[in-house]
Amino acid sequence: MRVLVQRVSSARVTVDGETVGAIAPDGQGLVALVGVTHDDDVKTAHRLAEKLWQLRILDEQRSASDVGAPILVISQFTLYADTAKGRRPSWNAAAPGAVAEPLVEEFAEALRRLGARVATGRFGAHMHVELVNDGPVTVLLEL
Repeated sequence: MRVLVQRVSSARVTVDGETVGAIAPDGQGLVALVGVTHDDDVKTAHRLAEKLWQLRILDEQRSASDVGAPILVISQFTLYADTAKGRRPSWNAAAPGAVAEPLVEEFAEALRRLGARVATGRFGAHMHVELVNDGPVTVLLEL
Protein backbone atom coordinates (compact mmCIF):
# COMPACT_ATOMS: atom_id res chain seq x y z
CA MET A 1 0.00 0.00 0.00
CA ARG A 2 1.21 3.46 -0.88
CA VAL A 3 -0.20 6.72 0.41
CA LEU A 4 0.82 9.96 -1.27
CA VAL A 5 0.05 12.72 1.24
CA GLN A 6 -0.27 16.39 0.45
CA ARG A 7 -0.66 19.13 3.03
CA VAL A 8 -3.48 21.40 1.89
CA SER A 9 -5.44 24.46 2.92
CA SER A 10 -8.52 23.13 1.08
CA ALA A 11 -9.52 20.25 -1.20
CA ARG A 12 -12.54 18.73 -2.87
CA VAL A 13 -13.32 15.88 -5.22
CA THR A 14 -16.16 15.90 -7.73
CA VAL A 15 -17.77 13.20 -9.85
CA ASP A 16 -19.95 14.28 -12.78
CA GLY A 17 -20.04 17.83 -11.39
CA GLU A 18 -21.21 16.70 -7.92
CA THR A 19 -18.96 17.26 -4.91
CA VAL A 20 -18.62 13.87 -3.23
CA GLY A 21 -15.96 14.80 -0.67
CA ALA A 22 -14.41 18.03 0.58
CA ILE A 23 -12.33 19.49 3.36
CA ALA A 24 -11.95 23.16 4.17
CA PRO A 25 -9.83 23.10 7.30
CA ASP A 26 -9.36 25.90 9.77
CA GLY A 27 -5.66 25.98 9.00
CA GLN A 28 -4.29 22.83 7.43
CA GLY A 29 -5.59 19.48 6.25
CA LEU A 30 -4.32 16.51 4.27
CA VAL A 31 -5.15 14.81 1.00
CA ALA A 32 -4.25 11.12 1.00
CA LEU A 33 -4.07 9.38 -2.38
CA VAL A 34 -4.16 5.64 -1.60
CA GLY A 35 -2.86 2.88 -3.87
CA VAL A 36 -3.23 -0.82 -3.11
CA THR A 37 -1.13 -3.72 -4.38
CA HIS A 38 -1.82 -7.46 -4.41
CA ASP A 39 -0.32 -8.46 -1.05
CA ASP A 40 -1.82 -5.65 1.04
CA ASP A 41 -4.19 -6.51 3.86
CA VAL A 42 -6.24 -4.94 6.65
CA LYS A 43 -3.21 -4.83 8.96
CA THR A 44 -1.30 -2.77 6.38
CA ALA A 45 -4.24 -0.35 6.05
CA HIS A 46 -4.38 0.11 9.84
CA ARG A 47 -0.63 0.64 10.19
CA LEU A 48 -0.54 3.23 7.40
CA ALA A 49 -3.59 5.04 8.79
CA GLU A 50 -1.87 5.32 12.16
CA LYS A 51 1.39 6.43 10.54
CA LEU A 52 -0.44 9.15 8.60
CA TRP A 53 -2.42 10.32 11.64
CA GLN A 54 0.78 10.65 13.72
CA LEU A 55 3.07 12.00 10.96
CA ARG A 56 4.53 15.40 11.82
CA ILE A 57 3.70 16.91 8.45
CA LEU A 58 1.83 20.06 9.44
CA ASP A 59 5.12 21.47 10.66
CA GLU A 60 8.15 20.02 12.45
CA GLN A 61 6.20 19.47 15.68
CA ARG A 62 2.53 18.92 14.79
CA SER A 63 0.68 16.00 13.28
CA ALA A 64 -2.91 15.76 12.09
CA SER A 65 -3.73 14.07 15.40
CA ASP A 66 -2.39 17.06 17.36
CA VAL A 67 -4.85 19.51 15.81
CA GLY A 68 -7.60 17.29 14.40
CA ALA A 69 -6.73 18.18 10.82
CA PRO A 70 -9.27 16.81 8.31
CA ILE A 71 -8.20 14.25 5.70
CA LEU A 72 -9.56 13.69 2.19
CA VAL A 73 -8.92 10.04 1.17
CA ILE A 74 -8.96 9.21 -2.54
CA SER A 75 -8.24 5.83 -4.15
CA GLN A 76 -5.38 6.08 -6.65
CA PHE A 77 -4.36 2.84 -8.40
CA THR A 78 -1.93 4.79 -10.60
CA LEU A 79 0.48 5.02 -7.65
CA TYR A 80 1.51 1.51 -8.72
CA ALA A 81 2.32 2.43 -12.33
CA ASP A 82 5.38 0.67 -13.73
CA THR A 83 7.09 2.93 -16.25
CA ALA A 84 10.37 1.02 -16.54
CA LYS A 85 9.74 -0.19 -20.09
CA GLY A 86 8.49 1.76 -23.05
CA ARG A 87 6.15 4.71 -22.92
CA ARG A 88 2.97 3.01 -21.74
CA PRO A 89 2.63 2.44 -17.98
CA SER A 90 1.79 -1.04 -16.74
CA TRP A 91 -0.78 -1.36 -13.96
CA ASN A 92 0.03 -5.00 -13.09
CA ALA A 93 1.21 -4.11 -9.58
CA ALA A 94 -2.10 -2.44 -8.71
CA ALA A 95 -4.64 -4.67 -6.97
CA PRO A 96 -7.95 -5.22 -8.76
CA GLY A 97 -10.96 -3.26 -7.54
CA ALA A 98 -12.42 -6.19 -5.60
CA VAL A 99 -9.25 -6.27 -3.47
CA ALA A 100 -8.45 -2.55 -3.39
CA GLU A 101 -11.86 -1.03 -2.62
CA PRO A 102 -12.37 -2.68 0.80
CA LEU A 103 -8.80 -1.81 1.81
CA VAL A 104 -9.17 1.86 0.85
CA GLU A 105 -12.44 1.93 2.81
CA GLU A 106 -10.73 0.25 5.77
CA PHE A 107 -7.92 2.83 5.63
CA ALA A 108 -10.49 5.64 5.83
CA GLU A 109 -12.39 3.88 8.65
CA ALA A 110 -9.16 3.31 10.58
CA LEU A 111 -8.47 7.05 10.40
CA ARG A 112 -11.99 7.75 11.68
CA ARG A 113 -11.48 5.35 14.60
CA LEU A 114 -8.29 7.25 15.45
CA GLY A 115 -10.33 10.46 15.63
CA ALA A 116 -9.87 11.95 12.15
CA ARG A 117 -12.56 13.83 10.25
CA VAL A 118 -12.42 12.00 6.91
CA ALA A 119 -14.01 12.76 3.56
CA THR A 120 -13.60 10.43 0.59
CA GLY A 121 -13.78 10.26 -3.15
CA ARG A 122 -15.79 7.62 -5.00
CA PHE A 123 -13.97 4.38 -5.73
CA GLY A 124 -13.63 3.55 -9.43
CA ALA A 125 -15.16 6.82 -10.62
CA HIS A 126 -13.54 9.38 -12.88
CA MET A 127 -12.85 12.06 -10.28
CA HIS A 128 -11.76 15.67 -10.48
CA VAL A 129 -9.63 16.63 -7.50
CA GLU A 130 -9.09 20.28 -6.66
CA LEU A 131 -6.69 21.26 -3.91
CA VAL A 132 -4.60 24.11 -2.66
CA ASN A 133 -1.26 22.54 -1.75
CA ASP A 134 0.22 24.18 1.34
CA GLY A 135 3.98 24.55 1.19
CA PRO A 136 3.96 22.61 -1.05
CA VAL A 137 4.44 19.54 1.10
CA THR A 138 4.06 16.09 -0.49
CA VAL A 139 5.23 12.84 1.15
CA LEU A 140 5.04 9.19 0.02
CA LEU A 141 4.24 6.71 2.81
CA GLU A 142 4.97 2.99 2.51
CA LEU A 143 5.70 0.25 5.00
